[in-house]
Amino acid sequence: MPQIFHHSTNALAKITIYGAVFIAVALLWVAVELNRSSWNTGQWVERQQPVQFSHKHHVGDDGIDCRYCHTSVETAASAGLPSTNTCMNCHKQIWADSPYLEPVRASFRDNKPIEWIRVHDLPDYAYFNHSIHVKKGVGCSTCHGRIDEMPILYQAKSLQMEWCLECHRAPERFIRPHDKIFDMTWRPENKTADELKDGLKWKADYRIQGKEILTSCSTCHR
Repeated sequence: MPQIFHHSTNALAKITIYGAVFIAVALLWVAVELNRSSWNTGQWVERQQPVQFSHKHHVGDDGIDCRYCHTSVETAASAGLPSTNTCMNCHKQIWADSPYLEPVRASFRDNKPIEWIRVHDLPDYAYFNHSIHVKKGVGCSTCHGRIDEMPILYQAKSLQMEWCLECHRAPERFIRPHDKIFDMTWRPENKTADELKDGLKWKADYRIQGKEILTSCSTCHR
């Protein structure tokens, strides 16, 4: 009986199998990178707002404390957004006739809230509470980046689960003293031996739960 397949078919079959494995791995790598990219996470994407509000000017230049606008950050799950009355406390006297602030004045006159574009938007299945993180020594800049250097606000971190777990597995690397919570210049991580020693002390002082509790699914997914 004559041979149906040429000997070169064996090599072709091996190349095809190896090629299929390589393509599958490459596709998996592409999927992971896309999932982590700003295209999916929104990280580094500047959000244009209905009012040209600059955190760099208000926080960095004028030194306005985060809590002046985000009044519930220490007491509630949401940090809160300022009402137009808060804006007009200053802008009745400062830049009162600026065309840039007409949306603010219109909101104040009509008693209609400004429709801000959300920048940090966690999935509905992820529970996050600002107040508990503040009480446990997590600073604003740890999650939001250097807000005081942003003329236009953007999401500084990926907000993905692996990023959250990095802190939940070792909170002593990220926490700080309570009087530095709203200090934008505080170092973002405790890396040296002395800094980690301080972090472990703060972790004990704040009565932060162990890694088993912090990384439990039910802690964030309720």
